[in-house]
Amino acid sequence: MKPTKVYDVFRQTTEAILGGELIRQVSKTDKEFHFQNWFEARLAAINVHYDKGGRNSYPDFALVEFTEGYEIKGLAWPGRESSYDCNSQVPTGFHNGRDIYYVFGRYPPADEAGDEYPVIDIVLCHGDFLNADHEYRHKNKSVKGFGSYGDIMIRDRKMYVAPTPYAIADGFTGARTLVIPAEWDPPPNMQIVGRLDRREAPNVVVGYAFDLKSNVITPTAIANPSSGKVHSFIAYRLEGDSVNPVTIKAHAPVITTDDGEQ
Repeated sequence: MKPTKVYDVFRQTTEAILGGELIRQVSKTDKEFHFQNWFEARLAAINVHYDKGGRNSYPDFALVEFTEGYEIKGLAWPGRESSYDCNSQVPTGFHNGRDIYYVFGRYPPADEAGDEYPVIDIVLCHGDFLNADHEYRHKNKSVKGFGSYGDIMIRDRKMYVAPTPYAIADGFTGARTLVIPAEWDPPPNMQIVGRLDRREAPNVVVGYAFDLKSNVITPTAIANPSSGKVHSFIAYRLEGDSVNPVTIKAHAPVITTDDGEQ
């Protein structure tokens, strides 16, 4: 396995939560970056060099000396926790030469908790746990000629809605968990709390068509050449932390759109 800082990053996030390091909201309009700021402080605490991305860049933090990046997803809880919106990049475990890790942290709703509040639980997972496809490239396209004068452009700006680890497996609540591919070397001074297998679907969507008159979207799917392939992961926690087991859910989550359609 190539050198990585993910074990140090996970250890620091766990110790910060157990040590009572709170999220601090700068203003009531800060609805996105307060958890990012909390995580950035964890990177600073282990003296790692990183580049911080902009609002629509990917990932949020790219390490300098190590070929890995971290995408941060804060979730108010109780609230939406089974899925999240991906505006700039479909989830993946490898992007632009880097391993990508996702950091899901849950915290109380800001309007109930005030300006400072704790991280309730955290899942730091390799992106392959969410999606093992490394080939797809996100691009926004457009088509001209819409409207009565033919001078309106329609921009196809894709948004992806992906399941969170909380929808994929049970046992994350109230704990601090690292999920990495099973074939990797075991992290030092960590305990195994779950073995998680994800099986590739029989079919995959490769396109879609949208009818502007009927407002109907029609997907195009093909047989998945890797149908049935199992991707195995192991869930770890620091020694002495919670031993509550993590288990894969029996059924895959169903993601619905805002209007309730699958």
